[in-house]
Amino acid sequence: ISSSRKRCALPPLSASRKVPPRPQEAEDEGAESTVQCSGLCVGEDGWQRGAAALLPAWSWQFPSCDVQRAEVLSCFLAFSFSNFFPSLWPRWKNWWVRGILTLAMITFFFIIIYLGPMVLMTIVMCVQIKCFHEIITIGYNVYHSYDLPWFRTLSWYFLLCVNYFFYGETVTDYFFTLVQREEPLRILSKYHRFISFALYLTGFCMFVLSLVKKHYRLQFYMFGWTHVTLLIVVTQSHLIIHNLFEGMIWFIVPISCVICNDIMAYMFGFFFGRTPLIKLSPKKTWEGFIGGFFATVLFGLLLSYVMSGYRCFTCPVEFNNDTNSFTVDCEPSELFQLQEYNIPLVLQSVVGWKTVRMYPFQIHSIALSTFASLIGPFGGFFASGFKRAFKIKDFANTIPGHGGIMDRFDCQYLMATFVNVYIASFIRGPNPSKLIQQFLTLRPDQQLHIFNTLKAHLVDKGMLGSLEDA
Repeated sequence: ISSSRKRCALPPLSASRKVPPRPQEAEDEGAESTVQCSGLCVGEDGWQRGAAALLPAWSWQFPSCDVQRAEVLSCFLAFSFSNFFPSLWPRWKNWWVRGILTLAMITFFFIIIYLGPMVLMTIVMCVQIKCFHEIITIGYNVYHSYDLPWFRTLSWYFLLCVNYFFYGETVTDYFFTLVQREEPLRILSKYHRFISFALYLTGFCMFVLSLVKKHYRLQFYMFGWTHVTLLIVVTQSHLIIHNLFEGMIWFIVPISCVICNDIMAYMFGFFFGRTPLIKLSPKKTWEGFIGGFFATVLFGLLLSYVMSGYRCFTCPVEFNNDTNSFTVDCEPSELFQLQEYNIPLVLQSVVGWKTVRMYPFQIHSIALSTFASLIGPFGGFFASGFKRAFKIKDFANTIPGHGGIMDRFDCQYLMATFVNVYIASFIRGPNPSKLIQQFLTLRPDQQLHIFNTLKAHLVDKGMLGSLEDA
């Protein structure tokens, strides 16, 4: 098995069935588009022997393989399409490879949704760590930081510190009763911010002590690189978890809208694309951009209508102290109750209806899908500019045909920030359960003071008297 990058040219294996020749146009276009894949170089003809053993009646033609230790699946798909569909142009082979991997990722997405909020939060954490690793590795390679003392150690240490701060805040906020019940957790919660600052300060001092005279500028470059990566990746993944606690619908619909826009923009661009959209991404077209917008808005309306009818999606994710588990059972709020809306007069003659029944959340979904299709792609353009600046094609080669995890989540992080701001601005109100939890943790004299103040306020409003009469 080869661990270094090298050329591995495998001659075709002869067989009784001849492969039909490729059309001349496809030959010309694909002459320079030899499948560049990374995989396992097993001797001179190890690939051929294995293929012949599996399917001896077929003629297998293996392209030249630029070998690394990853992308074995990419090699396999490329080989499969090269031999089973030899007349396909490279453009269509790429279309099929991307399509198969996209369906696999969507299937995986449905599986983790089915497994519940805890699994979703774990996946978010794993994705965050992988994205951080991909960006830090780029900086490590681009700046040739191999001789910098403690660089990788400090990068991962700062990631640990920031995650401790953000997840500690989340635990204190959403698991308040559990934290107050356990003495060690209560102490950690009380001094959480001081501990977080002390941990960060330790890393800061370690960085200062690691400064080397001949590497000052490079070390500060990488210090800034690490902190910007933390801001982009960790902060926004923390917002994704906050959105999840508001209800799984606030997690699933925005992510699904970004996925839908990515797929539909690719489809419209693939079949109808003629006009380039932006120089940062030459393959992006106006046809794909506009087609993706309308398809995403329609998809968002339909998905919101389906999900708004299920409590498991609409109820906030809360921790049940009795069962020590998450619960998603509640009375649906007004956002998720069907209401009747009057159709504007201009549209009544077109659709033939005067009113329509829909969930209020569907109106909010229009804002979410519009952002996902019009502003969300700019996260991808930003990532494209970043990759061009450092002359790399993808952040990594984790997903064959798609690049790295960060290549798939560049728009998702921007979307997560918008959803969190949108909820805080237009949706979220005071949470009575959290107020009661905090009230119960106060001293008895403080509780009595608040009770008397609240009682006097209700009497002044005339509400307490009416309640007593009732």
